[in-house]
Parts: sequence; C-alpha cells; structure tokens
Amino acid sequence: MRCPFCGSEDTQVKDSRPAEDNTSIRRRRICPDCGGRFTTYERVQLRELMVIKKSGRKLPFDREKLVRSFEIALRKRPVDRDRIERAVSGIARRLESSGETEIPSEEIGLQVLEALKSLDDVAFVRYASVYRDFSHAEDFENVIAEINAKIARDTDGGV
Repeated sequence: MRCPFCGSEDTQVKDSRPAEDNTSIRRRRICPDCGGRFTTYERVQLRELMVIKKSGRKLPFDREKLVRSFEIALRKRPVDRDRIERAVSGIARRLESSGETEIPSEEIGLQVLEALKSLDDVAFVRYASVYRDFSHAEDFENVIAEINAKIARDTDGGV
C-alpha cells in the first residue's frame, strides 16, 4: 500500500481488525520512510458494478464518491463517521446483491435520500435540493412538509 504522505510503496500493517460494521477489515499502517500513520479498509467486492448516468454514460461504481456525497450533505452536522460508513456499506451491499451489474444513478440517489432521511433531516434537505434539482423556495417547503408529516406520524404512532 502506497503511503499517502510520501508516496513510499513500503508500508507496514501494525494492526488489523474487523471494522465496526463487520463488512470490512480495518488496518492501521505506518510508513517506515516518513513515519506517517494511516488507516485502510479492505472489503469484499461481489461483482463489478457500473453506474448508468442520466446521459447514458456508464462509469464504474465508486464507493468513495458515495462517501463524499454523504460527507457533503452532512458537513457540520452531528453525525458520527461510523454511521456514515454503515449507511454507505448498506447501500453498496444492496446494490451488489441486487443481481444487477448496471445500476441507474437515480436508484443510487434514491437510496442515499432514504439513508439521509434516517440520519439527519438537514442533510436530507441539502441532498434533496441537488438531487431533485430545486429551483424555487416552494421546493424546500414541500420537502420540509414531508419531513414534518413523517415526524407527526412517528410521534402519533409511538403514543
């Protein structure tokens, strides 16, 4: 594994253990050249997934791009990194086990929206504003009304 700090190709594994979601191995590494320490994750990939963009272009599924989408939506929000990892792992697992090798980007976007809805309402609205291409204030009002209706249902159902 190449060192992200100095580029050395001779890094050493100091500790390996299952990650909290039990779908990957977490490895702590150290670079003997610069002394840099970093963490890597190793996961099983069941099949090579291709994402079909709205334009029809096909790109390989990129888990890190999915992580970045969550991080952008959740920027400055009180959500643990572990919860983000679990959400991303859940989406990746569902996509890999769907039996399909080509997944429309809209399907991935819907799964991200669903996951964000359960993680953080503000992040959900942020992501929805881009995903649903909001152009008016009413678009935000409609999504907030959806969230308030869900909260009301959850509160009434729990009493």
